Amino acid sequence: MEDGYYKNYFCVSHLDLKNRDRVWRVLCSFLQKKYIAEDSVILDLGAGYGSFINNIKAGEKYALDKNPIIKERAAPGVRTFVQDCTNLKTFEDNFFDVVFASNLLEHLERSEIEKTIVETKRVLKNGGKLILIQPNFTYTYKDYFDDYTHKQIFTHTSLADLLRAFGFKIISVQPKFMPYTMRSKLPTYSWLVKLYLLLPFKPFAGQMLIVAQK
Repeated sequence: MEDGYYKNYFCVSHLDLKNRDRVWRVLCSFLQKKYIAEDSVILDLGAGYGSFINNIKAGEKYALDKNPIIKERAAPGVRTFVQDCTNLKTFEDNFFDVVFASNLLEHLERSEIEKTIVETKRVLKNGGKLILIQPNFTYTYKDYFDDYTHKQIFTHTSLADLLRAFGFKIISVQPKFMPYTMRSKLPTYSWLVKLYLLLPFKPFAGQMLIVAQK
């Protein structure tokens, strides 16, 4: 995307930041307990408004996005980088404990996805985790292309297999993790989000969670 086009898309798609941060505080707490040590060195790819990286506890925090809004929204202590996710030459090999991305890969071309995965594997430490939250086409096919920037489709099966093909070990696959969009009218009270994440059956879920290990 051109820079102006990218910024305009961002303004249209990310509207209610208050509700978004409320949800992400609970999501980060959930992910922290299961997968992320509090002293981890973490990179957030496609960090956007910093909803994940601002709320996760970490030893060091890094946020990368093509949109310069990340420099304005990142919390104190978060190191920000305005650049493409396909080339992480800014970072050394085996540097991060965790690389995280939410709703990123579906916006990339296939070649860009492959470059991103290769670079992610390079900068992860041995045993480091790649954590992805993505729309699951299996459950969102009716609305998936309402977002005009979606270029690729993934299911929980295809994305896990893609990561395996690049040498990752799959730790966890949750096909239905959370609702497809935060633009829905579902309530976002913290206690309700916590309860939702614990439910064995998640109504309206369209986002998957995949955790892989180098």
